[in-house]
Amino acid sequence: MLRASLTMICTATLLAVASVAPATTALGAPAAAAVPHYTLDPAKSSLEFAFTQAGALNKGHFVRFPVSLDFAADNLAASRLEVGVEVTSLDTGDKDRDDTLRGADLFAVAKFPQAHFSAAQIVKTAAGYEAAGKLTIRGVTRDARVPFTFRTASEQGTTVGYMSGKVTIRRLDFGVGQGDWKATDQVGNDVVVSFALRLTGH
Repeated sequence: MLRASLTMICTATLLAVASVAPATTALGAPAAAAVPHYTLDPAKSSLEFAFTQAGALNKGHFVRFPVSLDFAADNLAASRLEVGVEVTSLDTGDKDRDDTLRGADLFAVAKFPQAHFSAAQIVKTAAGYEAAGKLTIRGVTRDARVPFTFRTASEQGTTVGYMSGKVTIRRLDFGVGQGDWKATDQVGNDVVVSFALRLTGH
């Protein structure tokens, strides 16, 4: 009877401790924080690009570029970023130039209508964060690192995220420039891509 009573007391004590202990993984480490999911608010977001042609700076933007972000500052290991860009939606404000950019020697949108960036690694940096992943343009995939800042806000009871950044891409690394367009004396190789996104939490 004494042994049974001691067993019951020990069991009850263990259950009481477990009920107030923090959640842990199977290895005893604290459970990872949940990772909120965000999707793009296209009406309040922009994805722009800038390049030099004949010594002049030219700018344009993409109209359609769906974004999916799983992000938690305290659980970067589980954070992910997916961006799809409908290259056909590019707009520089000049129809002839847009048609040239969509043509076979540059973006070749008839064959490669979309570009894509997929990042399974997001790390903290001194200036904010950096997403490391794969960028695919014109069917060519290369490693890419995209620095960005991120902040959250509560607006009308909804959690939103604001993400912004800038990265330089070399167009010839992705074959954007065939024939005469391979030369960089008229059209520069560097293209600066900048983004300012409003993302809605789910």
